[in-house]
Amino acid sequence: MTSTSSVRRVALLAAALAALAVSCGTTPEPDRAASGPGTAATASASATTGAPEATAADPTTAPAEPDGTPTTTGEKVRDAFATLQATLNDSCAADCSYFLNRVHRELQELDAAMKADPKGPGHFPEPIQKIAELNKTLAGDTSFENLKKHEKLLVGTRDFINTWMQGHPDDYR
Repeated sequence: MTSTSSVRRVALLAAALAALAVSCGTTPEPDRAASGPGTAATASASATTGAPEATAADPTTAPAEPDGTPTTTGEKVRDAFATLQATLNDSCAADCSYFLNRVHRELQELDAAMKADPKGPGHFPEPIQKIAELNKTLAGDTSFENLKKHEKLLVGTRDFINTWMQGHPDDYR
């Protein structure tokens, strides 16, 4: 059963997204929520590109940017580096467990993005090596106690990679 307020919220959200799409110069996509997964609407081609749209049911299709273009692997390095940089002003002062786990997760995501980059892992030798050294030291133990024990190495790896990437702006801009 759908409440009237839920229907209104969905309608307001759809209107806001349509207005945003128009202001960005893109054509809004048809409302797929009403048709549900696996229907003709979800399998339709994009009005702007003619290519099939990525859906949750099709993991082989790369996620698309808001303008409908597929995300490239190089953008994954940029995005992963940006989320790592977002930790630069954080510390263990507030929520140490969250902070250390986040830095570890961001480093692992950046490592995976660098290894999958079209330029090849050889393009990022120092960051990949530093993350490998960190992972060897952690020995698969990502418990708070072990991350706290190796906090200096974890944060040092993040800072090293930040400095290295700043010297290679073509890799993240």
